[in-house]
Amino acid sequence: MSNKESTLPSPRRRRGSDKPTLKQVAEAAGVSPITVSRALNSPDRVNDETRSRVLDSVEKLGYVPNLVAGSLASANSRFIAVIVPSLANAVFIEVIKGLQETFETNGYQILLGNTDYDQQREHQLVRTFLGWSCSALVIAGLRHSGACVNLLKSWNKPVMEVMELGEGLDLNVGLDHYEAGRTMARHLLARHYRSIVYVGACMDMDYRAGMRFSGHKEVLEEAGMQAALIELDRMGSLEAGAVGLDTVLEQYPHTDAIHFANDDLAAGALLHAQRIGLSVPNDIAIAGFNGLPIGRHVTPRLTTIQSPREAMGRLAGEQILKRLEHQPVSQPQHDVGFKLIVGEST
Repeated sequence: MSNKESTLPSPRRRRGSDKPTLKQVAEAAGVSPITVSRALNSPDRVNDETRSRVLDSVEKLGYVPNLVAGSLASANSRFIAVIVPSLANAVFIEVIKGLQETFETNGYQILLGNTDYDQQREHQLVRTFLGWSCSALVIAGLRHSGACVNLLKSWNKPVMEVMELGEGLDLNVGLDHYEAGRTMARHLLARHYRSIVYVGACMDMDYRAGMRFSGHKEVLEEAGMQAALIELDRMGSLEAGAVGLDTVLEQYPHTDAIHFANDDLAAGALLHAQRIGLSVPNDIAIAGFNGLPIGRHVTPRLTTIQSPREAMGRLAGEQILKRLEHQPVSQPQHDVGFKLIVGEST
């Protein structure tokens, strides 16, 4: 054999085999591997000094935990699925914020899904997320397809339904939309408005707006009045609110107050009223729902129902964490309530 150095290629290092391990992080921090795991997954269970050493070692070594491998080994994960109807709506973004802050503080991350108000898409998302061995699931609303309900009922992990109040699958944090509709209708009657129209948008999908209309309708009928309804074929937006105002003026020209299904519609109508020379509330009163920031920044300020969205997310997150930590949950259902905010628009 030649004395020359062999020209045969050396064995290739397997890709990713040089990644730092949990054991190496533990050795660098001077703790056990289980302490590293706790510091990363349940930081509240580790004292500040130890957690700081672990995180410093994680950063220096560039350690990234293999979450997929962990979930396969334990048939569980540090993920919690959150499914909402829209990511373009500030209402759901604020609920997600409350959930995310609560979960991340306790070592969990969220997997986020958007249904676009489609129950079939919701069912597909549920199937996908359950396949990822999520520790729990948060889903908006109490109405789901039959197939989705069966799937969730057979899943032996926490399910939290948010946004509305009622008989749920497991845990529930929300508010009474029917009573919210009643509250606004009573306010308008107390202000002596007598020709009132409710304007909603795509209420077959946004059925909670339909629940508020049911409450609104009941109060008006109790007062001996008919409840007029206009349903737009587009989701709530400033532009849709302008269309809603024009439609009301065309179909019900003697209207003295409009109860909009949400603040986006109401604010859009208020701005449009100013453009066409209508005085709010002298010519027509306008009210909304949700308590979005835009309602405080238009002139006149918007009368609305404020829902505690971020607080709803935090409370929902806290209840799920109790269940995951095997702590008693005193009641499966929590009513976060709402508040009537009276602005100058009524």
